[in-house]
Amino acid sequence: MFVESTPQLAMSSVFDQSLFAAPPIELRREMAAYESLWLQQGAWFKGVAQLFADNPNRVPSELVPAATVRDTWKRLLEEVGQERLKSVGVRVHGAGEYPAKLREADHPIELLYYRGNWELVDTRGVAVVGTRNPTPEGAANATRIAHALVRRGFTVVSGLARGIDSAAHRGALEAGGRTIAVIGTPLFDYYPRENADLQEKLAKEHLVISQVPFLRYKQQHYKANSLFFPARNVTMSALTEATVIVEAGNTSGTLVQARAALAQGRKLFILDSCFRNPSLSWPRKYEEQGAIRVRNITEIMEALGKHAPTED
Repeated sequence: MFVESTPQLAMSSVFDQSLFAAPPIELRREMAAYESLWLQQGAWFKGVAQLFADNPNRVPSELVPAATVRDTWKRLLEEVGQERLKSVGVRVHGAGEYPAKLREADHPIELLYYRGNWELVDTRGVAVVGTRNPTPEGAANATRIAHALVRRGFTVVSGLARGIDSAAHRGALEAGGRTIAVIGTPLFDYYPRENADLQEKLAKEHLVISQVPFLRYKQQHYKANSLFFPARNVTMSALTEATVIVEAGNTSGTLVQARAALAQGRKLFILDSCFRNPSLSWPRKYEEQGAIRVRNITEIMEALGKHAPTED
């Protein structure tokens, strides 16, 4: 089953190599240790980030007893399944190809799960986000923006939610481009259910990223799990160089990403149609803080810079 690790990782352990062909066994251990941290009472992104800030240069398995890691791994095998776990990619801060740009978030994520082509993280990405209940004009604008970004060689990033997100992902696919989904559920959950096929397509041909722990998500109430959605918007902003808000209400979770983009020094574009909606108070607020009001796609492309990538 498990054996003790080397002295410098005395609190950690490694798994039976016969269970895995890939990815690296050490990352399986870190995954179980990270899940263990999230099973502690009151664990949330801020507290977990502070734990690692207080213990610099440590990986999860150095902060969790080996016996706990073993028990958590058994639970993961039971809840998620061995075959599914084999398909999960893991990126850990301080080990492997962890994206340094994530450290610019207020509460940096220590571990990410993914399925698909991780190399897409290193391409120039622009997030296209907005309401789950867009107007026909809003959905069409999201599609057009995705097409334009693809033509200029950008990767379209969104959250795989109903509405604007779905239009952005599908627009990127229609244009033959790259797209990344940063989701608010574990990798094998689908929300909304109607996007299950789309999520599987992106996992096989593009990239799906999640920061949501499998076991914590399964054991807590769905209302608590809803908080994972705005939290992922912060990560989505950190992974991209700009965010485009197509449509959003005054209480939309999209505004979490607006605040994150400004705090992280990313470009934030807000479509002019949002400013023309008399019921919305947030567009001018964020414009005063540095957001860019855009009236057409050309203005977005110009603001992204002269050195934007070009279509292959």
